[in-house]
Amino acid sequence: MTADSVTASAAAPGAEYAETASAAYRAALQVIESVEPRIAAATRQELADQRASLKLIASENYASPAVLLTMGSWFSDKYAEGTIGHRFYAACQNVDTVESLAAEHARELFGAPYAYAQPHSGIDANLVAFWAILATRIEGPGLAALNAKHVNDLSEQDWEGLRNKLGNQRLLGMSLDTGGHLTHGFRPNISGKMFHQRSYGTDPESGLIDYDAVAAAAREFKPLILVAGYSAYPRRVNFAKMREIADEVGATLLVDMAHFAGLVAGKVFTGDEDPVPHAHVTTTTTHKSLRGPRGGLVLAQPEYADAVDKGCPMVLGGPLSHVMAAKAVALAEARQPAFQTYAQRVADNAKSLAEGFLKRGARLVTGGTDNHIVLLDVTSFGLTGRQAESALLDAGVVTNRNSIPNDPNGAWYTSGIRFGTPALTTRGFGAAEFDRVAELVVDVLNNTTPNPTGPAGFSKAKYTLADGTADRIHAASAEMLDANPLYPGLSL
Repeated sequence: MTADSVTASAAAPGAEYAETASAAYRAALQVIESVEPRIAAATRQELADQRASLKLIASENYASPAVLLTMGSWFSDKYAEGTIGHRFYAACQNVDTVESLAAEHARELFGAPYAYAQPHSGIDANLVAFWAILATRIEGPGLAALNAKHVNDLSEQDWEGLRNKLGNQRLLGMSLDTGGHLTHGFRPNISGKMFHQRSYGTDPESGLIDYDAVAAAAREFKPLILVAGYSAYPRRVNFAKMREIADEVGATLLVDMAHFAGLVAGKVFTGDEDPVPHAHVTTTTTHKSLRGPRGGLVLAQPEYADAVDKGCPMVLGGPLSHVMAAKAVALAEARQPAFQTYAQRVADNAKSLAEGFLKRGARLVTGGTDNHIVLLDVTSFGLTGRQAESALLDAGVVTNRNSIPNDPNGAWYTSGIRFGTPALTTRGFGAAEFDRVAELVVDVLNNTTPNPTGPAGFSKAKYTLADGTADRIHAASAEMLDANPLYPGLSL
């Protein structure tokens, strides 16, 4: 068992902790089983499936038993609209404690002057950030009126001014196919409908962000908001340069660090690569590389704090108090020295995975990685991302297909597979195991062929995996998985 295993908490590591967690889960499942046994069975099966598979989805991880158990509490029963000390419901003093602790841990962990722990997800965190920036930046009739009047007191003239001003605001974010996220201005997403939107991409040759090109786009477009951050870009970002660009054109810099927040918390990203000192507003999820519950956070500089604090009722409904409690536990775990060791191993293991692919002739977007993401171009195997994802799943390797720059197969079939190292690093995998993972992945892809659709071509979805491949990969994976068990000592 590794020191940073999900079975080891800062408070109670070791066999006693595992046995206590086992007893808690067994009791909980017995209670669930008495009401709906199929849910209890599905819960047990999910743990079995996760234990038996190589989880390489970059946005997934394994939360500790302490985090998971925190969510199953009486806080789930509370309504608590509003914010700390100013709720629209009575008897929220314990929710105030929970939210205060989550915000405190977030501020201390990231060195942020202000933290807001209510967002239910990363998308919600970004929506809160967008509206807070609009409320802070727009002058005259508009969102600022919401701070001065009750919404029911706004006149039609107020609303007309609001609509006109919102319709003229501009957002510049990273394009989806070069690594950005849906909420960074993708047209079908609400962010692409709220704003007059434009995207920046990456250098066509290197696949890296061209900061001069971003600056030129910002000067020409003059956005109100410049969005930095990514969901599928396998490199670090210089946030000091992004802030310089934002300042030059008078934009607010919003950094979405949902994917790499664990590397920031773990001090792998420091200086110009740490977004929090440079961004006006920073958003994140609390799962992924942070290894917490599914949820979001907003960190902000003081001038945006009041507007962010109005996320409920402006954007959010009732806070999920039980999840905020779990956020506080996860953030407390991330403040322990073992988390920094874990975060560094996540980055080191990504390099090992990338090197394993490269030495076996695979093609990587940007030629490698220096974060937790490896983006594999599967066109050299004659496959689409959808075929590769499905064939790997048949062999017990859990990934997700992903677009690559200028993807010829579009956003559905794609030409890439995105890999992430946080989850298997949590299980205890190291450099040798990740090199072996690369070998197994290449083995699967070399033994997968697209099905013909007739004389004209081949399917983008259907495929054939050579006989014996899945069994061979499952057997090889089992050796590593058994040596690095998930929640060792936890028995149901």
